[in-house]
Amino acid sequence: MRLIIPAGRRGLVRASLVLAAAAAAAVGFPGCTSTPVELTAAEQPLSAETVALLGKKGMQAGSPIYVRIFKEESELEVWKAREDGRFYHFKTYPICNWSGGLGPKFQQGDKQAPEGFYTITPQQMKPDSQYHVAFNVGYPNAYDRANGRTGQSLMVHGACKSAGCYAMTDALVEEIYALAREAFRGGQPAFQMHAFPFRMTDEKLARFKGHKHYAFWSTLKQGYDAFETSRVPPAVAVCERRYVVNVSMPANARIDPEGRCPHFERPRLEPFVPLAAEQKLATERVTETGPKTRDMAEVAAATAREAEETVADGQGVSVAQGAAGAVPAAMPPAYGLGFNR
Repeated sequence: MRLIIPAGRRGLVRASLVLAAAAAAAVGFPGCTSTPVELTAAEQPLSAETVALLGKKGMQAGSPIYVRIFKEESELEVWKAREDGRFYHFKTYPICNWSGGLGPKFQQGDKQAPEGFYTITPQQMKPDSQYHVAFNVGYPNAYDRANGRTGQSLMVHGACKSAGCYAMTDALVEEIYALAREAFRGGQPAFQMHAFPFRMTDEKLARFKGHKHYAFWSTLKQGYDAFETSRVPPAVAVCERRYVVNVSMPANARIDPEGRCPHFERPRLEPFVPLAAEQKLATERVTETGPKTRDMAEVAAATAREAEETVADGQGVSVAQGAAGAVPAAMPPAYGLGFNR
């Protein structure tokens, strides 16, 4: 009998077959082998529950991903692309621990978790991490280096321990790692990870007006708003030692992170309008349970005190901290051009 699999379901069927093969290998077959095959944490297949959720949401295991981090809320989101080229929320994961306060990382040893626009490639995956499994977030990127910032080996990893990293529980980082691994195997050359101080709504940003990082956060908000509007991760360039959000350039274009910004194409921003039958899918949020060691109210209160101290001291915002500047009002229909690496 011939089994006919619809094209849109083949990725899920392949993932299911991998699960079945892994299970068979784990128990072994009599007469075939007496040594069970033990998969490493980095090669664990997606769980049956995860595969089922992908199917429910009309996603394929190998489709592109996009990651957002929110420090104050201690949350990491994974979004997956569907056939329409837009990204849909897959799952929100609790961040067990992160170190430092709200604001970007400046130097090696400050134990500050970074904020900004980062690009993750297959080479940044760390299957042999001492903290279960991990991926390097790509700090320092072009923006960080242009502003003289130092540090290295900052990860999203397991073990719930942080000295400048974003630490998950082992079980949750294993699933996130597997989703990234399958996206790379599906053909995505790199994915964007945007690390924000908090959910960048107008109301939340307004709490910290006058803070020394307010201008930098205002620039990050442009990336947040672009994705919220279009459901496509914005392309980000670095020039004049600042981020420029929502730009498009030829693939072979070279940009000097410290030099004058060139002329950027400014494609039209296409708002995301879900089909009537998919309104629920476009708005629903699945959230994993797990520990969060950072108290959201305490983090916000400490940042508010910093804002008050900045105003009281009459401190300004330096260029190195990231003046918002004038930015384009549109974005390309690509997953990201990787100018921020």
